[in-house]
Amino acid sequence: MTGNTGNTGNTGNTGNTGNTGNTGNAGINGDSGGWVLPDRGDFPFAMEIPSGGATPVGRLLRQVFIQDASTPGPGNKKVRFATAAAAGLDVKFDDRSWAARWFAWRVLKQFAQAGSGNWANANLDDALTQILLDLNLVPAPGPKTNQQIENETMFNMARDERASALGEILTQDVEFITAFMEAMAMNPASHYRTFRVLHIASLIGSFAALHYKDVFDRPRPSWEMPGLSPPIPVPGHSSYPSGHATQAYLMARCMQLVLSIPSANVPVAHQNTINGVLSVLARRVARNREIAGLHYPSDSEAGRILAYGAAAPAISVFDKLSALVAGGDPNKPNDYVIKKFGQAVVTAANQDWKLNP
Repeated sequence: MTGNTGNTGNTGNTGNTGNTGNTGNAGINGDSGGWVLPDRGDFPFAMEIPSGGATPVGRLLRQVFIQDASTPGPGNKKVRFATAAAAGLDVKFDDRSWAARWFAWRVLKQFAQAGSGNWANANLDDALTQILLDLNLVPAPGPKTNQQIENETMFNMARDERASALGEILTQDVEFITAFMEAMAMNPASHYRTFRVLHIASLIGSFAALHYKDVFDRPRPSWEMPGLSPPIPVPGHSSYPSGHATQAYLMARCMQLVLSIPSANVPVAHQNTINGVLSVLARRVARNREIAGLHYPSDSEAGRILAYGAAAPAISVFDKLSALVAGGDPNKPNDYVIKKFGQAVVTAANQDWKLNP
């Protein structure tokens, strides 16, 4: 029915930096719960009265007292939510109740507050710029430049691979957290702490990629080569680096960290297997964007370097996320510079992946 074509408007919300889009699936979005509760218009549930009582259930309270927890000095006004007017138990919003995608924003807040200068530094800027400059070089035996070779590669992928890859292209345009979960034999309920880490990596990867997209403003391949005709909407932001690549490689790298937390004691053989699968998955996600005509291979390489890092002294997004304070212990969440990230990876390691003796 033509009336349903209005839903195509949501394709713009897929973000095209990957998992930031509207997947329409509460489980993947990371929201807690997925139910819809009916109620009666003539007699809402809130009007029910418990047996032997006189107060409608809608008026029953778990009372919350707002205490003044301020300390002297400007900017130090604080409140505490408690079960009593004075002292009492803490009843702040429980950390476990933060859905995965919203917990990721808490980490992004700390990541951004720490300043882009710690990761978007001159050395990383130069490493990403050099990838583009190297496209002007003529590799042996010549006479074509790397840019000309890259453009031919784009044409060849569209001609030879797009039809076969279209299913993955369409699915991964919306989200690919599902693919990572499948590779790790997990779901949001079985490994909800790990689910948080995946959302954190996805969101921060998108944030970092968009930072550099603003820096470089590289035209999309389909602008340079209109005949590529991508089968999905071209994202409304510039091409370099690839957001999908940055997210996917950062997700793989963060999972590598989770599995390597010493206190989790995950067998090295298990780590190697999962890490190998996830690194290939990240590469596949990035390459599917190339086959679709949305990104150049050099866009994907830039995303990999942004996530993983280049040769020292360039600092990658992962380096920034996983940094420890001086003398810090990777088993202790508060020893990470980005403490919310430390909390996420350490609890994921110890509660989702630690094998029973």
